[in-house]
Parts: sequence; structure tokens; C-alpha cells
Amino acid sequence: IGSISGYIVNYPQEQAQYNASKAAVHHLTKSLAAEWAPRGVRVNAVAPTYIVTDLTKSVAEDQTSDVRKHWIDGTPMGRMGQPEEIASTVLFLASDASSLLTGSIVVADGGFLCW
Repeated sequence: IGSISGYIVNYPQEQAQYNASKAAVHHLTKSLAAEWAPRGVRVNAVAPTYIVTDLTKSVAEDQTSDVRKHWIDGTPMGRMGQPEEIASTVLFLASDASSLLTGSIVVADGGFLCW
């Protein structure tokens, strides 16, 4: 699992090392896909938006938070993602329905990267 953080610079929170690690996941996905495709192995990743978890729930609920304002107001769909939404994307990638996909980073971000 990658993250939209592999494509952006997070603010107002500072997370240079996190962003770099997620960009590395994206590049590793593409590199492994190129190396392993001849062996019949598909390698893909998901780059989710901000997801409601135990770690982020307090930010999501704090109406005065600058971080929340960026996360939610900066998303065209106007909300954070749910774990189940990412799970269904992973399920698709693991299924035969995605048999032609390899080296893909599927962005599941509610439109966050549109802007």
C-alpha cells in the first residue's frame, strides 16, 4: 500500500520521511512489475487518501483542526476514506478482473490529487 503522500508534500503536518517512503513504494511497485511480469507475476499498489482509522479519527472529528481542513476541504468528495473502500480496491487488484494491470498505482483519493 502506497499513499497519495508519495505524490505530494503534506501540509500543515511535516512528514518528509513518510512522503519519501511512500514514493519509494510506488517506484518499487513499478520496478518489481517490470522484473516479474515475464514470470507471470503482477505487482500493483494502491495510493489511498487520508483514511479514517484509530490514528486519524481525532483529527477527522476536530472541526477546528487545520489538518482536518486540509484533508477534508482539499478533497472534492469532501470526506476522508474508509478502510473498506481501500480493501475493495485491493480485492479488485488481487482478482482476475485486473489481469492486465501491472506496475499500476491505483489512486483512491476522493479526487484529492485533482487540485
